[in-house]
Amino acid sequence: MKVLLTNDDGIYAPGLFSLYQALKSDYDLTVVAPESEMSAVGHAITLTSPLRVQEVQRNGSTYGYAVTGTPADCVKIAVQELLERPPDIILSGINPGANIGVNLLYSGTVSAATEGAFLGVRSAAISLNARKNPDFGFAAQFSKEIIRFMIESGLRDGTALNVNIPALPKEEIAGVCFTRQGTSRFEEYFERRSDPRGNVYYWLSGETPIDNSNPETDSIALKENKITITPIHYNLTCEKELRRFKSSAFSSWNI
Repeated sequence: MKVLLTNDDGIYAPGLFSLYQALKSDYDLTVVAPESEMSAVGHAITLTSPLRVQEVQRNGSTYGYAVTGTPADCVKIAVQELLERPPDIILSGINPGANIGVNLLYSGTVSAATEGAFLGVRSAAISLNARKNPDFGFAAQFSKEIIRFMIESGLRDGTALNVNIPALPKEEIAGVCFTRQGTSRFEEYFERRSDPRGNVYYWLSGETPIDNSNPETDSIALKENKITITPIHYNLTCEKELRRFKSSAFSSWNI
């Protein structure tokens, strides 16, 4: 089975290498990842400059391909140019830090998986709920279960999986939970600073998580030490508002 591995933290990120190490004996792997960190770029693609691809060696053998682009670029160019045939599975990760709530809209990790879904490939984003000193061991091994699940259950067209794993020993994880994307977000502010030349610049800071209280959502289940699996889709239409607008006086709007 052909598996494409990518991420948003760059081709040298330890989370990606842990995924590679866990899967290399069981699957035909290809690594195509950004040349440098591309966190929080969302679903951006590169239009105004060329994409350059360079083979990366690790321990004297080919490890993968570094791309001067975004995670979505990496998936596009891998599927359409670098691979002889499309992969059976795309895994994006392992990201240090959860991707839950509205963060999904910013996440390059998640966007790589949704790009795979656009292209008709079963895809999943995998994140570990730890930013400092992450241990990717269990998450990397659990990725085999994610692959098995996608193969056995299948996925609807255009749907990807967003997987978040507690940063705990296996025996402390409370199970697996299928969840909705929540509306959790960060309360943020910008710090105003000055450089040594007196020029003003701003640094995004003060990330305070604001959780919702819906027990069916990703953030709550992750707090309960459960692995969360959320099926996500790129259709951003708000169906309730669409129905409301169609039934309103404005549905017969004349210009």
